[in-house]
Amino acid sequence: MFLKSKTFIAFSLALLSFSQHAFSLQFGNPVDSDKLIKISTVMASPDDYLASPITVEGTITGVCEKRGCWMTLASDKRFENLRIKVEDGDMVFPMTAKGSKAIVTGKLDKIQLSLGRTKALLAHKAQQAGESFDANSVTEAMAIYQLVPSGVEIIE
Repeated sequence: MFLKSKTFIAFSLALLSFSQHAFSLQFGNPVDSDKLIKISTVMASPDDYLASPITVEGTITGVCEKRGCWMTLASDKRFENLRIKVEDGDMVFPMTAKGSKAIVTGKLDKIQLSLGRTKALLAHKAQQAGESFDANSVTEAMAIYQLVPSGVEIIE
């Protein structure tokens, strides 16, 4: 009886191990877990992370509905996220990935907006949220940051 239960436990562990890997999607190169940094740490001082590849992880909260060319990851800090962006067709993130965990290795990219583009972006966000927006209240241009991945693992 003891031998049967040991065999059952070994089989169960093997099946569990297989099932974890069976639901993982890989894109590009393998992710580099040695460079894992919290999204909140990156976003607190993003310019410090522009030079070298980094790895972040989070829950996928959004995916491009047209081409699957971007996704957003929720940060470990509430109401903060990071956009993961590829050239159209390089990687195609599935809509079904929403709610799954992702680990992403890549290079942080800074996009400096003009004052006009900053106002337009903030107006668009306010409109999406159903809020009013006063363009005259914006007096400085902003930068946005996104991660351009070399490797992505989505764990479903």
